[in-house]
Amino acid sequence: MRKLAFFLMAVVTSASGETPDVFRDADLKLGEKLIAENQCVACHQQKVGGDGSAIYRPAGRINSAGFLRGMVERCNTELNLSLFPEEVNAMAAVLNRDHYHFTK
Repeated sequence: MRKLAFFLMAVVTSASGETPDVFRDADLKLGEKLIAENQCVACHQQKVGGDGSAIYRPAGRINSAGFLRGMVERCNTELNLSLFPEEVNAMAAVLNRDHYHFTK
């Protein structure tokens, strides 16, 4: 029953347009895995201190889903992670889900 409720909530969320189009087909499990493997949190902690969450500022320079995806691509390029576009998109989708909550 719990799985059915989660599935229905996901369908309603998608139908109501709460997921930006750029993240519509993103693989969230892959994004979570890549964020952990690439130690994104540790890097953010080094950059901003504390638990690293201060890097997530929805009202700051990242103000749309497209800019968020672009920042993840920037990390990919600067750190030479060699991620494929769908992997960058998956990571950005997870960040949007967990921190930014952009709907467009």
